[in-house]
Amino acid sequence: MRKAHLPPAILTTYYRGSVESILSSCITVWYGNSTVLDRKTIQHKFFFLQLSRLLRSCLYFFLSCLFFHTVVVLYGAPLIESALETFSLAVLLTSLTTLRCLCVLGPNIQAWIRVFSRHGAMSVWDTCLQITVACTLIGAWVGAFPIPLDWDRPWQVWPVSCSLGSLFGYLTGLVAAPAWIHYHRKQLTYKCK
Repeated sequence: MRKAHLPPAILTTYYRGSVESILSSCITVWYGNSTVLDRKTIQHKFFFLQLSRLLRSCLYFFLSCLFFHTVVVLYGAPLIESALETFSLAVLLTSLTTLRCLCVLGPNIQAWIRVFSRHGAMSVWDTCLQITVACTLIGAWVGAFPIPLDWDRPWQVWPVSCSLGSLFGYLTGLVAAPAWIHYHRKQLTYKCK
């Protein structure tokens, strides 16, 4: 049985209306039922909610850059000599992994833990995130293997091979995720919250 797909404009309008009605209900409950808040106040509260979410996402992005930088240094990257190059690799890894998760899951730590636990995928998007993030990190790790070889090639300079490996891993994940979902579509049953 095929599901009907709605155009994005209808979904956006429905989503915006749903969020505004939920927010108006919550604000009315928080401030008491005696006053009816006007639409401008609700939009003001919604704006600050979105701004808070954006700031938390930026904070998570920055913390993820620091985390990847620390992990790469612990795996043997030069600490002082190539700090800028190492941080550039950390920003690339963050852009390929964390930014994608922030766009899909938002800055919700519980959702991240749920998605990246062993059997935590609750949707096709969660499965795609798992596969692409894993392929990206494995690609960066495999990309480090040619660095110590004595070939003296320009692509062996730190962190070119790791960056190329992470990009190839990311592209592999983008191809592998839909293929895996297509192959396992009969077995996919996602848990409801």
